[in-house]
Amino acid sequence: MASLVKDFPRVHLGHTPTPLELLKNISAEFGTNVWIKRDDCTGLAFGGNKTRQLDFYIGQALHEGADTLLTTGAVQSNHVRTTVAAARKLGLEVEVQLEHRVDRDQPEYHNSGNPYLVRLMGARINYYPVGEDEDGADKALEVRAAELAAQGRKPFVIPLSNAHTPYGALGYVEGAEELMAQLQALQVQPARFIVPTGSASTHSGFLLGVRSCGSDIPVHGVCVRRDSASQVQRVSKKLNSVIDAIGCAIRIPDSDIICDDSQLAPGYGQPSDATVAAIKHMARNEGILLDPTYSGKTFAALLEMLRSGDFAADQHVVFLHTGGAVSLFGYPELVAEEAH
Repeated sequence: MASLVKDFPRVHLGHTPTPLELLKNISAEFGTNVWIKRDDCTGLAFGGNKTRQLDFYIGQALHEGADTLLTTGAVQSNHVRTTVAAARKLGLEVEVQLEHRVDRDQPEYHNSGNPYLVRLMGARINYYPVGEDEDGADKALEVRAAELAAQGRKPFVIPLSNAHTPYGALGYVEGAEELMAQLQALQVQPARFIVPTGSASTHSGFLLGVRSCGSDIPVHGVCVRRDSASQVQRVSKKLNSVIDAIGCAIRIPDSDIICDDSQLAPGYGQPSDATVAAIKHMARNEGILLDPTYSGKTFAALLEMLRSGDFAADQHVVFLHTGGAVSLFGYPELVAEEAH
């Protein structure tokens, strides 16, 4: 079957297809077949899910003749780091805007991990003092883009808010198609997919990709930034925007959008005890590194499902690892006790 996104401008930034692996030790521990889709292995400056999304954002940018990329995100934003790496790979100029989204005073949070790599790659960094103002953050990018255009540059803004064509979600329509082909080759039929849901580009694109393959497997989104009700609205809006952009006839009701906020507290970028325990569980049982903002919270939700007996012994569940482990260096307290 031809991909739904085959007609869109794109670049090829990542190492795909990414591996699909059985977590043998965790599967043995819980008696359920737990699989992990390794989108932490997409390459491009430590990889992650943003690589697939940028294939289409930057494809559109080059289609429009851009020579400079602008984007915004939190201090430890994986998206910002990956955008800078993509720009360097393609010979584009790049400016990023870091938002005050997480109240953390630790110097490691502001100087290690993602911001360290952004500086290493030489991006110009601007700052936005608010963390929960997507429209304002995007407007600040547009103001800077207008300044660059006045200087003769050709800027392209990769936005944050839900008010724009979600080119990034196209990457996960294709990512889901890729995963479904891998599962078919293995003759594995999962009971559920477990994915993080934040900006909703990954969640909405993945859900559409799964449904476009004719599958009704539940896609369980784990909230990392908003409560369940708010996140369902966000996913629904982005999902319908993606469907309209593609021009396909698929319609997905809101009742099919699962957003679980059980692991959200104490908030975006702030790991709970359950998040820390989940990160350590994966690291110490499988040697795979998760991050405190997205994959750690998502795996914490999956661990709770496994411990509650949500899956039968012969069932399969697939966890989408979206990367971001480089941000661990901004959270030294996760292993502070082991240092003594």
